[in-house]
Amino acid sequence: MHLLFATSIVPDGALASGYEIANAAIIAALRRAGARVTVIGFTWPGKPAADPENTVVLGAIDVRTDNASALQKLAWVGKALLSGLTFASVKLRAVSDGDVLAAVERAGPFDGYVLNSVQFAGAFEKLFSDLPSIFVAHNVEHLSAQENAAAADSLFQRLLFRREARLLKTVEERLCRRARFVFTLAEEDRAALGVASDDRSAVLPLVTGAQAPTPKGPRHIDCDAALIGTWTWQPNRIGLDWFLGKVVPHLRSGFRIRVAGSMPAGVTSKHPGVEFVGRVPDAQAFVRSAAVIPLISTAGSGVQLKTIETFELGLPSVATSRSLRGIDHRPANCVITDDPAAFARALEAAATDIRDVDGSAFRRSQVKALDAAIRLGLEKLEPVRQEAFA
Repeated sequence: MHLLFATSIVPDGALASGYEIANAAIIAALRRAGARVTVIGFTWPGKPAADPENTVVLGAIDVRTDNASALQKLAWVGKALLSGLTFASVKLRAVSDGDVLAAVERAGPFDGYVLNSVQFAGAFEKLFSDLPSIFVAHNVEHLSAQENAAAADSLFQRLLFRREARLLKTVEERLCRRARFVFTLAEEDRAALGVASDDRSAVLPLVTGAQAPTPKGPRHIDCDAALIGTWTWQPNRIGLDWFLGKVVPHLRSGFRIRVAGSMPAGVTSKHPGVEFVGRVPDAQAFVRSAAVIPLISTAGSGVQLKTIETFELGLPSVATSRSLRGIDHRPANCVITDDPAAFARALEAAATDIRDVDGSAFRRSQVKALDAAIRLGLEKLEPVRQEAFA
């Protein structure tokens, strides 16, 4: 079975974000199930595709809003309003429908499509209706947009996110209705998308790399807690604001917290122990240098890859209930609470009595369940393939 995996950004091997980690895990699982997978999409500027022989590159673009100039943002907004597309999808309209169709025809023939998330599928929706498809919903995007609207600082942002939510809901409904099968990354997302039936959807448990993490030597603790993420992504920003504004004030003044990753303007903390360190060369080494990992998601849908990585590494953690969505197994060294004061107390207790665990069993269970779910989805395309060659 030859599948076209249509995505906004093709894998470049860096695994720099949760989206890219999830894509790599899903593509690997499809190939383990026996499917031939060709990926189509864009690259980041200056970052070639990791698997060029099995990748169709439509061009290089930077779709990050925080990297764009004010003029570029206005151009995207104007184009979105004129086209009726979402703000997220209009960024990908850097090539024409004809260019995409020609690229697909050169790489084919295909037995079906895997439409990976709503952004690319929404930008070129009419091009992928001729063959059966599987839709991969990384998040329930319209619900995330609604949360972003509620948290927005300006009227313009609120209106933009509300429009995004309204359009995303319609696109997600169409993609789910047309798909032979839907994959989500969290159980609750199946019901939110209206595909809760086992005949219509399944959850994909994820892992963070092709191989199990292999920590290099014993841990050397340099701080009490460490957080890393793309904080310019609004759902992550909402969680960070909650942590800095609600949890951190309850921590003792000597509690040392390091926050790594791309940071939007205006994020500060009066706590003397909070340090913003920007980008770090080795994310795994960074989190392993902390006594405990705060898992602070309070918004969004889908699964938290940082939670999965923490559990694979066996690190102690304190987590909100939203941070555990899409994850069935909770290690013994993970404390769950949504109360800010209790969260702070649990962090201090975990940093005082550090308890690592073996994360290999968690990873094995994730891979086994991932492969089973992928096979279930591919079975929905198999009869169609057989009919095509009858």
